[in-house]
Amino acid sequence: MRAIVALVLAVLGAPAFQALGQDAVVKLYGDHCSACHGAGRLGGTGPALLPDNLERLRPAAATEVIAKGRHATQMPAFSDKLTAPDIQGLVNYIFTRPAVAPAWGLEEIAASRVVHTAARTDSDRPVHAADPMNLFVVVETGDHHATILDGDRLEPIARFPTRFALHGGPKFSPDGRFVYFASRDGWISKYDLHRLRMVAEVRAGINTRNAAVSSDGRYVMVANYLPHTLVALDARDLAPLKVIPVMDVHGKSSRVSAVYDAAPRESFIAALKDVKEIWEMPYGANAEPVYKGLVHDYKMKEGIAETGPFPVRQIQIDDYMDDFFFDRGYANVVGAARDAKNGQVVNLHVKRRIESIELPGLPHLGSGITWDWQGTTVLATPNLKEPQVTVIDTRTWKTIRQIPTLGPGFFLRSHENTPYAWVDAFNSAHQDSIQVIDKRTLEVVRTLRPAPGRKTAHVEFSADGRYAILSVWEMEGEIIVYDAATLEVVKRLPMNKPSGKYNVHNKITRSDGTSH
Repeated sequence: MRAIVALVLAVLGAPAFQALGQDAVVKLYGDHCSACHGAGRLGGTGPALLPDNLERLRPAAATEVIAKGRHATQMPAFSDKLTAPDIQGLVNYIFTRPAVAPAWGLEEIAASRVVHTAARTDSDRPVHAADPMNLFVVVETGDHHATILDGDRLEPIARFPTRFALHGGPKFSPDGRFVYFASRDGWISKYDLHRLRMVAEVRAGINTRNAAVSSDGRYVMVANYLPHTLVALDARDLAPLKVIPVMDVHGKSSRVSAVYDAAPRESFIAALKDVKEIWEMPYGANAEPVYKGLVHDYKMKEGIAETGPFPVRQIQIDDYMDDFFFDRGYANVVGAARDAKNGQVVNLHVKRRIESIELPGLPHLGSGITWDWQGTTVLATPNLKEPQVTVIDTRTWKTIRQIPTLGPGFFLRSHENTPYAWVDAFNSAHQDSIQVIDKRTLEVVRTLRPAPGRKTAHVEFSADGRYAILSVWEMEGEIIVYDAATLEVVKRLPMNKPSGKYNVHNKITRSDGTSH
């Protein structure tokens, strides 16, 4: 084992680990860490220990985790085995970026795949009595579990362990039977909501942002920070189909910020972190051909089209687009620009920016929603830096209103059957508050503090819009069910740091009030 770790360290480079020598670090990591976290720090039963995967963990916090362990995980305390210099040497090591980016290709992905139980067509009948269309999937990040909640009875019907640090929100098959999870460490998991059991898992990357499911239910596309790839999986059993290296037209490599399904277009759309492009990857049988470079006459097919599956249409844009929002028709994507002043509207038909819009601060467009307002459709988005919700007319792309809020927020949610939109103040001193906006007047009409002094966020509605369910985002937290009409509490259910809650019907019907 020491020889393997020494070889990996030689590839990664050997920075100074303070008073601890290289050989000592190799031995410490091999003896205490590699069994769970992998000889190359790529992860195993424990998460990958690379800087890109440790974005939310500061070095000081990592020191404490190594010394004291981590609650509700398999991470033990090492303070009785390692000295303070030992621990500091390990912290310095895991926060050292590899000199050569680790590879994770088709062979590694295929070798990681685990099929727990085949999904059989002869067992479609749910094993529970709940309405399959009104189930909620509740992600509990406190101890890395998920709870399946009956949206009518408001009672849990199943709870099961998930991979470490789910990220990007689960996605559903078009019929609502299966849910797909993506973890920050690259694991994609498929769970059967009818039979209440895990179907298959595969590690599609080392650091993953999110995944998307095609509108025909055939494919799962995975967006990776590390390596710089998009990975296509067979949705039936998560078998890998294709690894797509991500580079711009000049050959510059890029992380993938996010990938989404554009159902009317039968294609996946990807936002890229490091290059000024967005990508469209058709998967439908009748997709138009994708040509590289200039073509004299498209109608005469005077060019060589890229062969599939998943040919890449590279759309060059004026500014970086880390994340974006689709308009209702999926013809336009709206993204924030990095100048923190304006947003950009890119039309997928003409493949260029068609408008600049006023989007100061850092709008969280991935949490944007739409609704009908005075004869037009508006887009509303919370802001991660400014205490406001921006409301934009999608017909003229002009800002209608900047609605003041108590603080910068993360999530904005609504439903077609309610006149209200709910926004949190996640990134502020008022993080225990939820504000209710009247979609007709564009004014805040109520401020709720469901659990004073405790972080509250992320509202999701039942299929009929009757209930609004929010999270008390704490280790010993809860979800709180509100009557969406009276804004009164109906029920409280204890949960372990519940983050997102995702309703099957709202997601598969692409409700205006929730993220897609």
